Amino acid sequence: MISPIVDVPPIDNEPSLQRALCNGDTIAESGPVIRFVDLFAGLGGFHVGLSRLGCECVFASELDSDLRKIYEENFALRPCGDIRKVKAKDIPAHDILCAGFPCQPFSKAGEQLGLDCEESGDLFRRIIKIARFHKPRLILLENVANLPKHDNGRTWEKRFRRRLENAGYNVTEKELSPHQFGIPQIRPRFFVVATLDSLDGFEWPEPQTDLSDLSIRTVLEQDPTDARKLSELHQEAINVWQEFIDAFPSDEELPSFPIWSMEFGATYPYEDSTPFNSTSQLLSRRKGSHGVPLNQFSPEERFEYLPSHARVKSDKFPDWKIRFIEQNRELYRKNKDWIDCWLPKILKFPSSLQKLEWNCKGEVRELSRYILQLRASGIRVKRPTTAPALVAMTTSQVPIIGWESRYMTAKECSRLQSLDELSSLPSNTCAVFKALGNAVNAELVRLIAERCITHLQNGSSTLNAKSRLKTVTSTEPV
Repeated sequence: MISPIVDVPPIDNEPSLQRALCNGDTIAESGPVIRFVDLFAGLGGFHVGLSRLGCECVFASELDSDLRKIYEENFALRPCGDIRKVKAKDIPAHDILCAGFPCQPFSKAGEQLGLDCEESGDLFRRIIKIARFHKPRLILLENVANLPKHDNGRTWEKRFRRRLENAGYNVTEKELSPHQFGIPQIRPRFFVVATLDSLDGFEWPEPQTDLSDLSIRTVLEQDPTDARKLSELHQEAINVWQEFIDAFPSDEELPSFPIWSMEFGATYPYEDSTPFNSTSQLLSRRKGSHGVPLNQFSPEERFEYLPSHARVKSDKFPDWKIRFIEQNRELYRKNKDWIDCWLPKILKFPSSLQKLEWNCKGEVRELSRYILQLRASGIRVKRPTTAPALVAMTTSQVPIIGWESRYMTAKECSRLQSLDELSSLPSNTCAVFKALGNAVNAELVRLIAERCITHLQNGSSTLNAKSRLKTVTSTEPV
């Protein structure tokens, strides 16, 4: 029998994973149910994944009131609101603590304020406080892939990992994406496994090596009635870019770099200087977006007729931007004759539709065959093997099924997150895609949790004494 973990607060109901391991039960056996808490629960990706293993959720938290209602409809459990207002002692005893804590402070798409974000960056401290009180045998965390890179790695190594270790946990982490396991979405995420047991011998789920059968079609519905069609403006922009592709020399590869049509004919300075750092007289002799002469505008107006990526108050562009500008201007010089005939057609569209990212090297040059995404960086074109990562920003970035000229439905996107079981989703279009963009993939949760529980079962008789006896009396503030 396993010796009890030291310094466990007195509770009336011993966590079930501890009892299951002591009794030699396996996941499939009818022993004590393994219990978990679902913090920052969202749509319940952790809940779905662990429920597939027969685990029971005994507590959940979610700040968004609409999502709390949806969660209750799906799981018959009403989450609490602000976890910061809940005392650790009022949370039921549990074996597994799950948390997909807010990712915006660490995402490349945000300001990357990290733990300095007053609204949500410090919520990790709440996780640690609950873990110190309840000593769950296992902690499962998920966040954006950028987290371990934030602040040159210091945020993860010196603040997150260190706090987990000071609370008595052994820690391992891994970046995984659903597409590595047969789910047609490329969405790299950062997963953390922390356990009071030794991690010797623990193995993460092994990604598949053969992805040849991966196809977005496996999650698509046939003629869905609720699918949102492309607007006339967006369809027209796609048609104009198809004309560009048709006119491109057939014996040359389409560019792998982002195509920025506003650089076609532009001559403003970009290599050693920027428009912001240039004299008014110099700019008056140059051309701005799509080759418009800048001398016809007043000095105050000239900035407005530059590409948006050039309207920055900086003395020098970053190297990547210089490279893209140079590549696009060279593309224009080589193909000026036919591009000049095409160029007027793109001018009517907003800047985000004046750019194209072709990610289908060597494939048939027909946009209607692929998955499209309308991004601030342009129209992104991807093979129909996978969907781009769902994002929690706007409905405009929902993947587009090119051959049906429609956006993916909420139900299809829920399948990308392996949330097929959900019977209730937010009714508001913006809310449902935001929630799905924030969700953790339930199947990845299941795969990771299954490995963790099996590891704990296999090692229950040889628990690392050092890990059991790690002190939890650290003076580190929580």
